Amino acid sequence: MSLIVQKYGGTSVGSVERIEAVAERVAKGHADGDQLVVVVSAMSGETNRLLGLAADISDQADLREKDVLLSTGEQVTMALLCIALHKRGISAVSYTGRQVPILTDNSYSKARIQEIDGTRIHADLACKRVVVVAGFQGVDFEDNITTLGRGGSDTTAVALAASLNADECQIYTDVDGVYTTDPRVVNDARRLDKITFEEMLEMASQGSKILQIRSVEFAGKYNVPLRVLSSFEEGPGTLISLEENDSMEKPLISGIAFNKDEAKLTIRGIPDQPGVAYKVLGAISEANIEIDVIVQNVAKDNSASITFTVSKTDLKQAETLLRQIAVDLGALEVDSDKYIAKVSIVGVGMRSHAGVAAIMFEALSDEGINIQLITTSEIKITVVIDEKYLELAVRSLHAAFNMSDEKVSLE
Repeated sequence: MSLIVQKYGGTSVGSVERIEAVAERVAKGHADGDQLVVVVSAMSGETNRLLGLAADISDQADLREKDVLLSTGEQVTMALLCIALHKRGISAVSYTGRQVPILTDNSYSKARIQEIDGTRIHADLACKRVVVVAGFQGVDFEDNITTLGRGGSDTTAVALAASLNADECQIYTDVDGVYTTDPRVVNDARRLDKITFEEMLEMASQGSKILQIRSVEFAGKYNVPLRVLSSFEEGPGTLISLEENDSMEKPLISGIAFNKDEAKLTIRGIPDQPGVAYKVLGAISEANIEIDVIVQNVAKDNSASITFTVSKTDLKQAETLLRQIAVDLGALEVDSDKYIAKVSIVGVGMRSHAGVAAIMFEALSDEGINIQLITTSEIKITVVIDEKYLELAVRSLHAAFNMSDEKVSLE
């Protein structure tokens, strides 16, 4: 008998018919003897509908009240799923985040989980009940409803799995696992049987949309095995877990992630002296703008330039701030480019093999793709290129590393 936490996203519960299908899957697991905790999202489109209602009244709705409003979406789903399970003769009970309780801080719309009391859930599981929990939400220490922000239901599921010492956390979605890259870009992209937390975290941070970063971080921190599965077809999915001691057998590259939602900013002609980078980047960070790739260059005249990337949604604000900083520092110029894309190759196999960067750069060179920026980590190489070459770059790299095959070598 295993304790399994399952999470079903908005697409998986997007209609009554799909909720019935989820109930069938849950009923099968229950019949097999598993203890099941099921975390559900709001039905597909429901969160946007609720946000639209708030916007119709005010474009500056109070964040506390928005959290109260948005938390209702998941409550509808959890109740309907319990009703569907009851129809199948299965004892099931639903809980909101407050009822569990899932205690969070008071950062409305992006709260972080502080503590989970699993006493109530364990008691229900001992009575052979299926427990259905509303994802995406919790309650602060003053009993206010909070929501966890983007990807919050994934985070709820992983946090519950960690708190309950679950054997596995299963994330059901509209794809059947984690692929070497987006199959819509590369037709022969391959589903991975397993991937490490490190690799998944790098891929999520570089643009992969399968799992949200916070949930992967949580799973890695508490060593909760994650499995990504399809709600619509049977299959083993992809297991995400700690790195095993067989890295010599690991493929060089596990995945290629990409992101075209970033923009590039450059400030030129600033003094090459201690503290300048902080004056430039510190002011951007203090405005709560996330900075990704950073490159600093020094010219022969001892002037420096700093180039960095931000989300396209933050470009206007970041450029305004950078121009103010440029005046203060006496910089020569500031320019921006929103037509860029970021492509990353990720794999723990890089630790034990040399020459990976050379393969990457040769593949891009052969296609006439110019590299604007480069950044690396122990298991990742990221390049910034012209946006129009994104899909060509991904396809060429997928082919260069033979990622459609099970094993890849440098030979």
